[in-house]
Amino acid sequence: MQPYITEQLQQLSRAASELCSLAPQIEQAAQICLSALRSGHKIIFCGNGGSAALAQHLTAELIGQYKLSRTALSALSLTVDTSNITAIANDFSFEQVFARQLEGVGVAGDVLIGLSTSGNSRNVVMAMQRAQKMGIRCIALVGAKGGEMQAVADLALPVSADTSAHIQELHIAVGHLICDLIESSLYA
Repeated sequence: MQPYITEQLQQLSRAASELCSLAPQIEQAAQICLSALRSGHKIIFCGNGGSAALAQHLTAELIGQYKLSRTALSALSLTVDTSNITAIANDFSFEQVFARQLEGVGVAGDVLIGLSTSGNSRNVVMAMQRAQKMGIRCIALVGAKGGEMQAVADLALPVSADTSAHIQELHIAVGHLICDLIESSLYA
């Protein structure tokens, strides 16, 4: 087992070191979010499964606090309202669960951050397409292949990992950096 553990950690370490090449895109993502927050808008997150958990986690970093004691920032996750999700999935389709919610709570000037290891999660792609029509900027956190989300987003951050677990581990690192840059720019 130990050789396998070592191999997995080495793969993650290599992929994490390659995040340095995304520094310009991470800075750009933070600037997009800062612009929205400074103009009274919000950051909206969505994703499925582990990516849904990351969406909720990053929302909590912005509403609660990341490193600094400060006022709450305007953020929400479209993954938390089971009544909305199940009603929309039942009455429309599961592909509509994020787009339909976004239609109700999003406004031009907001930012949608979609998370997907494949970049092809249909419900996230459809939310991004709806966001574009609404004047909402889109940031995609995706795996190395980028998928359809990369083509739809205003800005894509494809992390260089092959497995869902490692992609998600890198997404939380990128998300934390974005939260850090937002918080330090607004409150430091």
